[in-house]
Amino acid sequence: MERDGSGGARRALGRLLEAVLASRGEANAVFDILAVLQSEDQEEIQDAVRTCSRLFGALLEREELFVGHLPPEDTVMAGSQGATRKYKVWMRHRYQSCCNRLVELLAHPSFQVKELALGALLRFVQLEGTHPLEKPKWEGNYLFPHQLFKSVVGGLLSPEGDRSLLLSQFREYLEHDDIRYHTMRAAADTVHRVADGRPEVPVTFWNNAFTLLSAVSLPRRESGVSSFYVKRAELSDKWKVTHLKEHRRAFQLMWLSFLKHKLPLSVCKKVLVIMHESILPHLAQPSIMIDFLTRAYDIGGAISLLALNGLFILIHKHNLEYPDFYRKLYGLLDPSVFHVKYRARFFHLADLFLSSSLLPAYLVAAFTKRLARLALTAPPEALLMVLPFICNLLRRHPACRVLVHRPQGPELDADPYDPGEEDPAKSRALESSLWELQALQRHYHPEVSKAASVINQVLSVPEVSIAPLLELTAFEIFEQDLSKKGPEAVPLEFIPAQGLLGRRDDLCAQHFTLS
Repeated sequence: MERDGSGGARRALGRLLEAVLASRGEANAVFDILAVLQSEDQEEIQDAVRTCSRLFGALLEREELFVGHLPPEDTVMAGSQGATRKYKVWMRHRYQSCCNRLVELLAHPSFQVKELALGALLRFVQLEGTHPLEKPKWEGNYLFPHQLFKSVVGGLLSPEGDRSLLLSQFREYLEHDDIRYHTMRAAADTVHRVADGRPEVPVTFWNNAFTLLSAVSLPRRESGVSSFYVKRAELSDKWKVTHLKEHRRAFQLMWLSFLKHKLPLSVCKKVLVIMHESILPHLAQPSIMIDFLTRAYDIGGAISLLALNGLFILIHKHNLEYPDFYRKLYGLLDPSVFHVKYRARFFHLADLFLSSSLLPAYLVAAFTKRLARLALTAPPEALLMVLPFICNLLRRHPACRVLVHRPQGPELDADPYDPGEEDPAKSRALESSLWELQALQRHYHPEVSKAASVINQVLSVPEVSIAPLLELTAFEIFEQDLSKKGPEAVPLEFIPAQGLLGRRDDLCAQHFTLS
């Protein structure tokens, strides 16, 4: 096909499109249209994608593509079958070639090309759903272009490059219940195929997969399953896609197929951040996440902190029995806990876990003593949260108040508490005292000193809410200090200074001048 610039190519493609749609005798012009899809010019490819979308969209609506299991092209062309059947089979093969090329274009360097290709493919999905290219097995059978849609999802989850921008465009289609349902099933198959077929899976694939999976959100009620991308005359209760229960099963299978593999730590952190809000509430069986969460909790560091949220839900709502839970929670208390990104979340959950009045005194005393010891080197913004936290523990558990009322306690160099002991039951915290809080009463920051001095009085019955203090930062403390009104100006000299170098008769002004 001769082309003269992008405008000439667009006009030439328009003429070819009109010729193919007007007469079957011009069907070979499809080859010229498909050839432009292979062009290296970005604008020509975009024109060709638009032309293919219009061409095969019209052929699908006119039902001029072969319906049923597609036979080999050579066999049909060499046979004695009718011209109409040969045309439909031949054109169906061209349609298949077009779809394959559009899937390849999802990896094109130009985002405009990728966006157009994705739009064309999803338009074909919608038209194929309305005008199926397969015969129904029985009356009322639910038909959906599974193979085409699976290839689209496979292109979005390519391990070859970052697809985050394209996935953000695809996200709007997930509002449709049928697209969301088939996305979950296709994503599970794609993860299984890629992860099990490679000795080492690139991080880009896991990032792409997480971006897609985390975009899936299920409705809360059965009545929410009513929006379909592929228009249907009526919905049948026999179709799985119309039931929220089946959506939950597909959602669960999708996440299980993803989480059963060894994920990079960066991806694992992202999963744990959304686990309690976006994953667990939608699972058909939330308890199946026990293995993943306990493995993550055993890793240590920030991963363990993030796993706490999911474990909290399983323990309190699904009766999870986790041996040595408090021992491992105790082990997470180290100096770094005041500096990690998820400090606020950790202390919020720790406050919940230590809220029960049924906890043994030795356990609460161990946590109280460990926090007090760590407070000696903590920054002021953390201390303003930790000190009320410690006081709340003493309010909840009166048996631990012996830590602040031990007049005959041992000297500091004979403190029985063992900070290196991993088991809180063996730390001997209940035999010690909170001398650390008395030391913090001489802290350089007046607000910290004031907070530490609370233990000098009788502790009030109502607890102090630490929620406003969880995300307190050094910048906020600095701003608060600047906004405080100081005392009136104190006169420092009887005769006020005049000028930068003092008065005229001063020695400095006699020998120096500003010019």
